Order: sequence, then C-alpha cells, then structure tokens
Amino acid sequence: MTNPMIAGLLLAAGGGRRLGGRPKALLDHRGRPLVEHAVRVLREGGCTRVHVVLGADADVVREKASLPGCVLVDNPDWAEGMGSSLRAGLDSLREHDHEHHDDPGADAALVSLVDQPGIGPAAIARVYAAYRSPATLAAAAYDGERGHPVLFGADHWAGIAASAVGDRGARAYLKEHARDVTRVECGDVAQAYDIDTPADLFHLE
Repeated sequence: MTNPMIAGLLLAAGGGRRLGGRPKALLDHRGRPLVEHAVRVLREGGCTRVHVVLGADADVVREKASLPGCVLVDNPDWAEGMGSSLRAGLDSLREHDHEHHDDPGADAALVSLVDQPGIGPAAIARVYAAYRSPATLAAAAYDGERGHPVLFGADHWAGIAASAVGDRGARAYLKEHARDVTRVECGDVAQAYDIDTPADLFHLE
C-alpha cells in the first residue's frame, strides 16, 4: 500500500491524581505544556493528522496549549480511566472519516500517552513502519515487554472500543490477539517511564 493514512491518537485526558490533581497535559516540559511536546513527537514520527483526547480541565488545556491543526476531542468520562479516552479517540477518527469525504479515511491509529516524554519520534517512526494493512496490530516493546506507542489497524477499532473499559485500555484486546501483534523493539531509542507521581517530575526539564 502506498502512503497509508496513519492518524496519531494522543491520550491526554488524565487528571494527575497522584500529582496533586495537576492535569498531565499541562505539566511543564521545556517551558511549554507537555501535551505540545507529545503532539510534536507524533508529527515528527510521521503522523500528519493528530487527534488529542482531553479530559481533566479540558477548557484550560485548550486555552494554554498551542495545538494548531489537531482535532481536539473532549472526553467527559475521562475519570473512568484510559479505556473511555481510547473509545472517545477511536470514535472521533471514525466521525472525522464520515464527515470529510474528500479526506482519505484513516487506515490505522497510532496511539501514544501524554505522560511518556521518554518516547520520542524514533519509536513512533518504528511502530508506524510496522503498518502493513488495516488488519495490522503492532506495539513498541522494551526489552520484550509490550508498551506504547501501539498501532491499531482500522479493522480492529470496533473490537478495541468494545473491550476498552476502566484503566485497561486495549490491554485485554491485545492479549486476546497476542499472536497477531507485531512487537517492535524500541528499548534502544526510547524509555517507557510514566510521569505519575511527584518523584517522576525530574524527567521533565
């Protein structure tokens, strides 16, 4: 397939409960909100279209972060966990495809998390390159352990949305389809830590 449309899907809805309730999207990284960095990483990794799922303080994030050209998706149920944000993001990709007939529909979604700044464009590009068809499932691996980003071919979206509950996101679906998941080792180009607690903030500059 020449030039598949692989849309970046950034999950940035978390409320940072263990960070004293600071939304992760607005954590400071190199003088700008962390969500801007995460979008740039997706773009530099090859995603020309990026959908960003917002939740905690979504209105403040819209006001403070500069996200030109992104499709911003509000997830009012963000507190239920990552599953609801993943569903909201996949729904928005489908809706976008229905509403923009002149725009090629997305063949896959490349999903990343706002609180993993150790994962840069090199890892995004590697997982992006694993795309073969809308039936592709691929995930970054770190010393063999599956992590983010993950790539979901469009054939899988309905199944993933149906099984994405609570904080599990697509974990159950990926486990069920484990033999179909292409693992893309990224441990040499990225670090898969999360920014979850005040002790993790040293990772941000």
